[in-house]
Amino acid sequence: MLAATSLFGSFRRALLDAGVALENVDIPIEQPIVMVGLLIGGSVAFMFSAQAIRAVGRAAGRVVFEVRKQFREHPGIMDYTERPDYGAVVDICTRDSLRELLTPGLLAVLAPIATGFLFESATLGAYLAGAILTGQLLAVMLSVSGGAWDNAKKYVEDGHHGGKNSEPHKATVIGDTVGDPFKDTAGPALNPLIKVMNLVSLLLLPAIINTQDDDAIRFTVAGVSLIVLLGAIAFSKRGGAGMTDDIPAADPEPVNA
Repeated sequence: MLAATSLFGSFRRALLDAGVALENVDIPIEQPIVMVGLLIGGSVAFMFSAQAIRAVGRAAGRVVFEVRKQFREHPGIMDYTERPDYGAVVDICTRDSLRELLTPGLLAVLAPIATGFLFESATLGAYLAGAILTGQLLAVMLSVSGGAWDNAKKYVEDGHHGGKNSEPHKATVIGDTVGDPFKDTAGPALNPLIKVMNLVSLLLLPAIINTQDDDAIRFTVAGVSLIVLLGAIAFSKRGGAGMTDDIPAADPEPVNA
């Protein structure tokens, strides 16, 4: 929180260094165009968290699909007569961790670029304020709630409320399925998101101010950023193996006459 606040203070200093008059540095929140930036910035944290949680779900679904496939094709795994192919699961996790980072990373970089060039510097400042406010609160909520779900499962597994294989244990396992991406992925990632958006805004602020009167450049940069971002979001929504996919039926055994 302290680092994000310091970066936001640097945004004001960058405006002055770029030649903006002191009376125009403040962010007039009562103006509709500035309020739009505040709302966009506040929504980015939720969009980023949703993308991170969905990425974990897709990767977990592929792992489950691979485990089902190995159990079906190599039944000896269950009685330890065959060795599982650990490399296939490691490969899935490695590839997905890189591929699934594409959309959240582009969101952190392109969202402030599109906002700054499409509107103005005051709107970009409000965007950062909204992202800092909602991002910090959302990060705490995700981390605390995810930890609570995880600890609830461990508490039941220690023998409370019926212990393992009880109905409360099944409920806590379901809760921990949501809690793990909350506390391990989305929650901790919001702080880097805020810092990246602040740094991108600081680096591009002089260019945004210098092109405020050139609508062609502003709309071109904003349009390209939006097209790339929307394409990345569409790519992230592609179908994949899910944990609820049906296991393909095995070939029937021949019947001896």
